[in-house]
Order: sequence, then C-alpha cells, then structure tokens
Amino acid sequence: MVKSYLKFEHSKTFGLVNSSTSNAIWCGHEASSSRHTGAGRAVVPANEEVLCWDIKTGELLSRWKDSNCRSQVTAITQSTTDNEIFAVGYEDGSIRIWDSKFATVIVSFNGHRSAITGLAFDASGVRLASGSKDTDIILWDLVAEVGLFKLRGHKDQITGLQFLRTGAPGLSGEDGEIVAGYPDNSSLPGRYLLTTGKDALIKLWDLTSQHCIETHVAQTNGECWSLGVSLDCSGCITAGNDGELIVWSIDIAGLSRSSNKSDDNRSPYLHNRGVLNRTGRDRTTEIKFHPRQDYIAVHGSEKNVELWRIRSEDEVRKSLARKRKRRREKQATEGGKTDLGMKKTDATEMTDDISSAEIGDFFVLWVIVRTGGKVRSADWVKSKTSKAVQLLVSTTNNQLEVYSVETTEKPRKAKSDEAPSYSRTLAVDLPGHRADIRALSLSSDDRMLATASNGGLKIWNVRTRSCIRTFECGYALCCAFLPGDKIVVVGTKSGDLELFDVASAALLETVKAHEGAVWTLQVHPDGRSLVSGSADKSAKFWNFEVSQEEIPGTRRTTPKLRLAHARTLKVSDDVLSLRFSPDSRLIAVALLDNTVKVFFVDSLKLFLNLYGHKLPVLSMDISFDSKLIVTCSADKNIRLWGLDFGDCHKAFFGHQDSILQVTFVPHNQDGNGHYFFSSSKDKTIKYWDGDKFEQIQRLDGHHGEIWALTVSRTGNFLVSASHDKSIRIWEQTDEQIFLEEEKEKELEELYENTMATSLEQDEDKDKDNEAEVGAVSKQTIETLTAGERIAEALEIGMLDLGIMRDWEVARSTQPNIAPPSRNPLFIALGGISAEAHVLTVLQSVKAAALQDALLILPFATMPPLLTFLNIFATRSMNIQLTCRILFFILKAHHSQIVASKTMKSMLEGIRGNLRKALKRQKDEMGYNLAALRIIGARMNENTVDYVDEKALEGVESRNLKKRGFVQVA
Repeated sequence: MVKSYLKFEHSKTFGLVNSSTSNAIWCGHEASSSRHTGAGRAVVPANEEVLCWDIKTGELLSRWKDSNCRSQVTAITQSTTDNEIFAVGYEDGSIRIWDSKFATVIVSFNGHRSAITGLAFDASGVRLASGSKDTDIILWDLVAEVGLFKLRGHKDQITGLQFLRTGAPGLSGEDGEIVAGYPDNSSLPGRYLLTTGKDALIKLWDLTSQHCIETHVAQTNGECWSLGVSLDCSGCITAGNDGELIVWSIDIAGLSRSSNKSDDNRSPYLHNRGVLNRTGRDRTTEIKFHPRQDYIAVHGSEKNVELWRIRSEDEVRKSLARKRKRRREKQATEGGKTDLGMKKTDATEMTDDISSAEIGDFFVLWVIVRTGGKVRSADWVKSKTSKAVQLLVSTTNNQLEVYSVETTEKPRKAKSDEAPSYSRTLAVDLPGHRADIRALSLSSDDRMLATASNGGLKIWNVRTRSCIRTFECGYALCCAFLPGDKIVVVGTKSGDLELFDVASAALLETVKAHEGAVWTLQVHPDGRSLVSGSADKSAKFWNFEVSQEEIPGTRRTTPKLRLAHARTLKVSDDVLSLRFSPDSRLIAVALLDNTVKVFFVDSLKLFLNLYGHKLPVLSMDISFDSKLIVTCSADKNIRLWGLDFGDCHKAFFGHQDSILQVTFVPHNQDGNGHYFFSSSKDKTIKYWDGDKFEQIQRLDGHHGEIWALTVSRTGNFLVSASHDKSIRIWEQTDEQIFLEEEKEKELEELYENTMATSLEQDEDKDKDNEAEVGAVSKQTIETLTAGERIAEALEIGMLDLGIMRDWEVARSTQPNIAPPSRNPLFIALGGISAEAHVLTVLQSVKAAALQDALLILPFATMPPLLTFLNIFATRSMNIQLTCRILFFILKAHHSQIVASKTMKSMLEGIRGNLRKALKRQKDEMGYNLAALRIIGARMNENTVDYVDEKALEGVESRNLKKRGFVQVA
C-alpha cells in the first residue's frame, strides 16, 4: 500500500513592517477606509506582499497578496487620477494593478524579463510606463489591458522615468497640489517621457512618434541612480555616485510648440544648469520634490535624509547683493584692483538680472534629518493641518518613521544660523525586529512565540500574530521558554544568559555564563535545569533555584528565580549545538571540529563519537523515542544516526546551501515521530521521512536564508524565521500528498523553469538586432498553455462545424434524421455550439496575455480562426474581442495573408459583417447619448445654482501659486 502524508501549507506571515526591496508611498485619506485617522497611511512592500499601515496607530489596515505570485515587490506607484489605484512591480518582471479598497488585482501585465525598477502613470491615469533591469521601457494601456510598445535605448537598468506634462499650466487642487489642466488646443497629456538609466544617460522620448528625441550624459562619474522631476515639469535633478546632483531645466514651452509642428532645426529641450553636492558621499537612490512647497528630499543608503530648499528670486537677489558687498570689502582690503576695474564690475553687478547666479544660489541645503536606520525610501506626507513639513521614511532595518520639520518664515541667512528643528513624530516599529531573527522558541501550549535578534526579544501571540512584549537584550543567538512559560532565557554573543519575565516585562537577571558566545541552550526534559553550550569549549549545567528576595522599604519578600551553576563539561572545541535525549539519558554535543559527541547525562562520560560530516554540524535533534539523531551541517548534507551504536543509517544531500536547522516532530501521533524538518540558506524548508529516507515535501516562500525553525508541541504547525525579516507559520492540512506525485510536480516545475529560461535566452539573442521600438511580448508558461487551449478549441470546433453543416444539409431532405454524435466535450458543457466554445476559450485568456497566446498559433490555424471570427461578426458575439484578434493577426501575419487567395475572400466577408455590427452599435450608442443629454437638460432645469462656478474658476486661477525653474543661462 502506498503511504500518504499530510501536507503543510503556508498560513500566516508576520514580523515584517516593510522590506528593503522597493520604495514606500504615503497616501492620504481618500485612499483609506472609513476608519482612517488624522495621519493617512503608508503603502509599503513586504516581500511578495504589499502592506498598508495606519502610520498614526501602527495598525495594519490591509494586506495585498496574489496567491499566484511568489516574487518580491520591487516598485510601487500611485495613480495620478484615482487614489485607490496602485501599480506594483515585481522581481519576475510582472506588474499588477491593485484596487486598494478591495485589495484585489484589477489587471496584470507580464512583459519584462527581470525586476521592475520604475513605474509611472501619465496625467490621465490610463497609461503606465514601466522600466526594468532588462533596460527596456514598456508603455501599457490600462483600458485595453495590453502593452502598446517597448522602447530600447538604454544600455543598463532603468533608474528613473517620469511623464512630462506639456499642456496648460497646472491648476491647484483642493489640497494645494498641482494638477494638470489641458485646454482643447494643447497636446495630449503624457506625450513625452523622461528616463534615466544606470548607463549615465538621460533620454527624452516622444511617445507619439515612438522614438528618442534627445539624449544627454546625465552624470560625470559613470552611473545615474535616480531622477526627480518638479511638479510643474519645468526642471529635474539627476543623481549618481559620490553625492553628485545635476540640475536640468526642461523647455516645456518648446515641447508644447513642437507637439503641434515638426521642426528639425530645434534647440535642445534639456539644459544642464550645474552641479550640486550632497554631504553624503554614497550614491543617491531617491529624489522627491515636495508637492506644494519648495523643498526637495534627497537620500542615499546612509542613516539620513537631506532636505534642500529652492530659493525665491528675491532671496537669490539678496544673496547676490551680499556676495557683491563681501567682494568689494575684500578688494578694498587687498587694494590690488584698479578703480577702472571696480567701476566695470559694479556696472555689471548692479543690475537685477539673476542669470549670473550659480545653481548653488538657487538650491541650498536646508536640514539633514537623521533616521533610525539606513534609508530605503522617503516620501512627503501631504498634511492639510500641520504647518510643519512631514516626511515618511522607510528604513532597511524594518521600520517606518515620520519626521516633522518646523518651517520658519525667515530663511537662514548664514551657515552659522541654527538649522530647523525636527522630531520623529510617528513610527511603526513594534511589529518587527530591527535585525535578523536568530532564535525561535514556542511555549509549552503553543500559544506564545519568543523571537530573539541582535538587540531585541519579542513575545508574540501565535493566533493573533500580535506582539505582546518587547525587551532589549544583547546579541541573541538562542532562546527558550522555561517551564511555566513565564520566563524566557536568552543566550548572547557576549557569553551572558539573560532571564526575562513575560508578565512583568522586566529583565530578571543577567548571568555571566561563558567567556565566549552562547551558541546553544536547552531545557532538561524534567524541567528542573538547563544546559548552555559556548564557544569557550564548555557546556555548563544550570539548576533552577527560587530564592526569597526582600522588597525594598518593606519586610515582605517575593520569590525570584535564579540560575545556579551545577557542573561543567569541558570539550576539545567550540560547542555549536546541544540536545538532550527525551528519556534524559544522553546529551549530544556538536563541535566545531565536524564531530558529534554523545555523553551520559548523569556521569558525563563519553558514549559515542559520530564522524562523517566534512564541515561543522550546525544543528541536530533527537527523535521522541531517543533512538535516532539527525544532524545537519554546512556541507549541505543531512545524516541520520542510530543512538544505540552510533551507526550512520543514511547520509543524503539535503539542500543547495548550508543547512542551518533541523528538528524532529516531537511526538509519534499518526506514526510521524521519525519525520523531521530542515531549513537552509537556499531559502527552502524540507520535510523528510526518517524511516524511508525520503523527502516528503518542499516548502517555498522565504526570500532569504532561514536562520531559525521550530515545530509546535502538537506537531500541527511549524514556525520559521528568515533573513527577509518575516516570520512564517506553516500549518498541517487535511490534504494528503504522495511521494510519487510530489516528485512529478518538482520535475514539472523544473521543466517549466527550464523552458521559461530558454525562451528568455532566445528573446535576448534577438534583442541585439532589434530596432529602438519593439512589440511587447513575453512568452510564459501561462501564454503557452493558453495558445495550446486555443489551438485545441479551433481543431475540435472546425470538426464540429463540418458535422453540423452536413447534418443541416441532410435534414433539409430528411426532416426526421437523428442529430449527429458530437464531441463529448460539447455534450458535457450542455450542448453548446462550436463557436460558443471557441469564444469562451478566447475570453478565458487574460487580455494582457492574449497577443502572446495568438503568436504561438501556427499559420495553419489562421483559416479556422478567421472562420470563427466571421461567425462572431455575423452574430455580433463580443465585437470588441473579435476586432482585437482580427487586427492583431493581420499585423502579425500580414505578408502570408496577403499572398493567400483563399483568405482574401474570407477577409472580405468579415469586413462586411463587422461593418454592419459596428454600425448597429454606433447607432445604439448615439441614441443612448442623445437620451442622456435630454435627461441632463431636464435635471438642470429643475436645479438652482447658488454659486457662480465660472466666477469661482477665475478666483482659483488668480490665487494659483506656482514655482518654476529659473532660466539662469
């Protein structure tokens, strides 16, 4: 009989505030739910998920996760028109458009071959531009759900992209932000796209003609890492290595004029205005212009964000006047200049023209905000109530911070003046550790989880995933709950044992236990003592003692737990792991010399030596019946040993990298006492059968090495902690799995990955010979299977059409003839017609994947496809989809279709039928629009206008405050 196992599946993820793979975005109340507070919310990446945090209360509002996606989030942007729509780019090159209100995917695109590095919506919100590490830029149509075209020109990854608004001056919205306004005679919004790449180039693209109209070298030091464009698009800043910022002015008026006429003898639209230097010397990763005021946030990967201010023209004139005054004073003291030279310089400098000013006179460093960790992303908080400037910062150490910087009416006149004060007003840091979690421990009832890292110990409620307690500790390497689950002991890198009381949230005692790092500790099975193993080549046994301690100022005493050193086991090398056997008879000690030594607990005499690993044993565990010991090592191997004679039962290659943890299921319910789990630096967890020496299941999900692993006392779930800062719970389900099926699934995954890789390599080979503009196509397993389904449907559909046609002919002469025997598939689907089945298959293919699926079809399937398209046009079956397919295959197979005489007649018929169907739809729409106008006119007649809207519009335009880049050339 084939043995079956119960499957483990990922159920919960927590412990992660934000990951450092993508930028974070602040969004206001419009995009939040009805329970919003006064500070808005932050939309941040969390590995493969996107989290929405209320940045005032620290509450997790929603979690966006696509079950089909395992890749990490690499870029997030918000729609310019609908604050509830977000575009999210992933590491595998896919893009998903999310509706934040319902946390659902509206549409998904897949056109890039590597991670998305930049996303930008145009002003109308219906087109999306994406840049990737594969050096391509793709423009997507969100309405038709297709990729329009692909732009090639950069030679390295895209680091920034932004649409330019070339219409009328922006109008101020309700909250003071500049929004686009376009008169009837202006160019379409989003005609021009500005991009930067790691190849140090800045390019200006005309999306109407689909080509690059201007290219400049953006940085002098070889790489361009970020792009920031002002809100009115009159200028931009590019940044590279060594803290270098280059300011560019953009001739928006010239772009608007050139959109209406073609002029070959035009002047450049981008003008280099000068270089600014940050105080930090690392590469600049992000530049953000404030949406309402003249501030710019610039940061690299250091622990600070630099805020720059754009001076007004009056301030620049005053600054130039001060410089002139100082220059005169200096010349007067030196006395080296002639009177004639003085008069000439005074005559030129007395003018109010500020074109002679350097770029450093316009942009000045305002304040440097020191953050609690290395900055990954920063975004302005657009608050209506606060006068202070607020900044949302996401850091690489798993926290979100909001800083408030006080703004003063009077600008700083000298460097000696005090910089504006700032403070950290809000933060989301409790739901996660600042550093990697190195140790996990579950309480005896599996309700609480202790996680320890460098500097922090947290206690979690497993069911609600909420953090109950947070303690400060040393560099923790191991931890354990003591019997009673009220005290947690932590072993640190400095050799201390720290005891924490969960109930009172206090540090009870710090014991200087070892001279070296405490790598491992375990509580004795009888619950009366524990043992700690250290790098000082010793294992120490500690008894639990309760002493009565006086309460200061009173005569009362309170019981207090203490660790009393009982005995010491000296060994020949550093102790990396310790394990008691469940029957308390033996203790196994793993040493740095690649061996495992087994001692008797009572006498500490050596019982067994286990040799075989080629690198140190990092973890081990003993089965519930004390008969098997499993060891894992940095040599990527797992070994099973018998504890009776020390014989190696099996050695097998377990993972693709060092194996960090191994643990048995702690009981023998359902005969699973010899099953065990292993976790590795290769980001996977594996489930093994220790009796059959077989791998049962592989658990994928983590995006970094898995440092810690623990199984619940009941064996129903396990908890893992990884370098990606996340804690994941994997629960046992009722679904049965069989080893043969799992092996087949792994082989299929390997085959699919190999096929996808080969397809990408073929595309890369063709890429070198392609032009600047190309079609958006990417063959994936999804598109391959969709193409196969379409080809199959066409094949059986054509057969069915022929059968039904013959039956109709025969029925005209013999009315009582029996219906023919059709394909069982049509009967199973309720006797539907062949054309209905083909249309259903075509409709089931996602709009974004339809073109790639049609490209897979051989040309031999074109006549059947045109036959069905003619039927769809005749019967008005989904005319929109019919037109899309028809136009695409005409474009893709134009030369072959033109050369075929049979297809010409088919196309003539389709054209006639389509025109009839489209005319019918046009008449219906015209009738409906006319009816709506009549209804609207009647409603206007019955309403009273209390406010003159036209007068209001005039007031808005007069009160508009707008800042542009000054032309200083």
